[in-house]
Amino acid sequence: MSSTPPDSFRRTTDTALQAQEAERARLTAIGLMLLALAFFSTLDTAAKWLATREGIPVMQLSWLRFLVQFLGLLILVPALGLMSLERLFTTKKFAKQMVRSTLMAATTLFNFLALQYLRLDQTITIVFLAPLVVAALAGPLLGEWVGWRRAIAIAVGFAGILIAVRPGFGDVHPAVIYSFLAMAAYALFMLLTRHLAPYDPPLVTLFFSMFVGTLFGAPVALLQWVWPDSWTTWALLLSLGLLGGTGHFLFILAYSRAPASAISPFLYAQLITMVAMGYLVFGDVPDLWTMIGASVIIASGIYLIHRERATKGLE
Repeated sequence: MSSTPPDSFRRTTDTALQAQEAERARLTAIGLMLLALAFFSTLDTAAKWLATREGIPVMQLSWLRFLVQFLGLLILVPALGLMSLERLFTTKKFAKQMVRSTLMAATTLFNFLALQYLRLDQTITIVFLAPLVVAALAGPLLGEWVGWRRAIAIAVGFAGILIAVRPGFGDVHPAVIYSFLAMAAYALFMLLTRHLAPYDPPLVTLFFSMFVGTLFGAPVALLQWVWPDSWTTWALLLSLGLLGGTGHFLFILAYSRAPASAISPFLYAQLITMVAMGYLVFGDVPDLWTMIGASVIIASGIYLIHRERATKGLE
């Protein structure tokens, strides 16, 4: 009697093993995503501390963030054999890469400007609006039109931001304008990133972002330069690039291990880390309206992700 298991049993076993492997990869991706968000929250916290407590100009903070990441890429990418320096500078869409990189620099600068005056939970709530703006603009800019269900979700998300910032009320700081500019630049940045994906490798796109931010930010940053008076301030300044670079690396790893639809909802967990950082470092407690507005925006964003997964982009 043969001891070889029947084909049907082997197929069932293989399917079960594949399912287990996929689940492990998904859980790993979620863990990497949450860790990346913790790095991003720490980056914003460090920038807020340096600007408000150490008196470091925002342009200097923004430039150092790009400089450290740029130097890291310049050294590590060729050293690890990932890509040659010549290839890093080669792009099929030079003008659009420059625009995208400028948008990333603008996102960082406006976000750091807002952090001087707003709580961490306020800035991240406004940033959460970016995926809804991307969904709204994807139709006219990329030809990816949304149906009526997602259109309603986008409208509800915008209502959530009205709840959070309460325009017309005296206790809303004018710096919310900086946060809205950062969010708008980030939304356009994401749209251009999606557009450029078929033309250039991710490393080239990432490299251009760091290169442009470093090159064009240098003159203003050096003119406004304030020399840190302690090694702890220096450490925090250098950490900006390390936190941003490590966060983006973990972000890329997460998306390489699981589909975007499986891990994108966890992006909104950053509200938890931002609230925690704000309370622990600055003693900030989010107000009720901000939390209600954030909840509405998050619910709208998760629904958009659900509809995209359910319809595979077709309404």
